[in-house]
Amino acid sequence: MPGILYLIPNTLGQADGAAGDPLSHIIPQQVQAVSAALDYFVAENAKSTRAFLKLLSVAHPLAKPLQEISIAELNVNTPAAALPALLAPILAGRDAGLISEAGVPAVADPGANLVRLAHQHGIVVRPLVGPSSLLLAVMASGLNGQSFAFNGYLPTDAGLRVKRIKALEERSRLEQQTQLFIETPYRNGAMLEALAATCLPETLICIATDLTLPSESVRTQSAGKWRRALGAGEMPLFHKKPTVFLLLAQ
Repeated sequence: MPGILYLIPNTLGQADGAAGDPLSHIIPQQVQAVSAALDYFVAENAKSTRAFLKLLSVAHPLAKPLQEISIAELNVNTPAAALPALLAPILAGRDAGLISEAGVPAVADPGANLVRLAHQHGIVVRPLVGPSSLLLAVMASGLNGQSFAFNGYLPTDAGLRVKRIKALEERSRLEQQTQLFIETPYRNGAMLEALAATCLPETLICIATDLTLPSESVRTQSAGKWRRALGAGEMPLFHKKPTVFLLLAQ
């Protein structure tokens, strides 16, 4: 009988919970217990997963010593042909955890391909509760939470990025739908400048940075106000920090 594929939530950054349980503020106790009982993980990044397991072990003894826990990597460079081998231990009866580098797996994450394959093989998939930067950003933005869409990364080419922003703004206006996207953290400033310069003055733009962390910041205002703030040299403190961008056309 196949094992179970658990979808394990990770932190969104440096954990700062209680000394006896550093994950207590963001990962529920039941989720921590399930995660600690596993000895096979498929991870976007093995190094960050080991760091997560080390924090987990403070309050919950691991199934095996950390160096004996199996961690196989699955990232954007993993070919589809490699997925069956990652699934093989589960098909042989071993429970496993799928874990992203940050947040929840299989959302804006290559793990979705493994989950799809697991369903094709009749493997039970159990998602566990944890932080999603996208949902947290929608919650805190004040924008439309009834209809929203995540668009991944926008083009890095300036011209193509402007076209994409205009297309998303028009879609938002027609459907009254909040549009979400992310950017490589060191390009956050360029993205906000492009949004402020491209969007109509009344379009609402939210930037949500370092969610769940002590440095968390969420700010929503019109493109016109962002344009004036940037013109006055008031750039948010989000350089090289994970940020979710949202817009809603009026």
